[in-house]
Amino acid sequence: MEIFKVFMVEAAHRLPNVPPGHKCARLHGHSFRIELHVGGEPGADTGWIMDFGDVKAAFQPIYDRLDHHYLNDIEGLENPTSERLAMWIWEQLKPTLPALREVVIHETCTSGCRYRGQ
Repeated sequence: MEIFKVFMVEAAHRLPNVPPGHKCARLHGHSFRIELHVGGEPGADTGWIMDFGDVKAAFQPIYDRLDHHYLNDIEGLENPTSERLAMWIWEQLKPTLPALREVVIHETCTSGCRYRGQ
């Protein structure tokens, strides 16, 4: 079974490795919608997999590094595609949230990616 928590991150970026003239080479921003999926079995006493507040607390330091920042300036996000952002979040969060099953990035209302680790 899985639960998920959604976070909204406002951030600017540009993609340095796109073909010449590509619109994403220019500085722009997104309202990223980030879903963190956590899996396991509900506890016998609590009835839940994990407290949503614990998911939020684990993500908070990462959120603080991303929200209202220029993603290209963050180590490991020099080419901040949605795919790389999902992998970067996974790498940062998995050690403190071992039940993490999936990171979903919505770059726009109609575009995004899912990452489930290696």
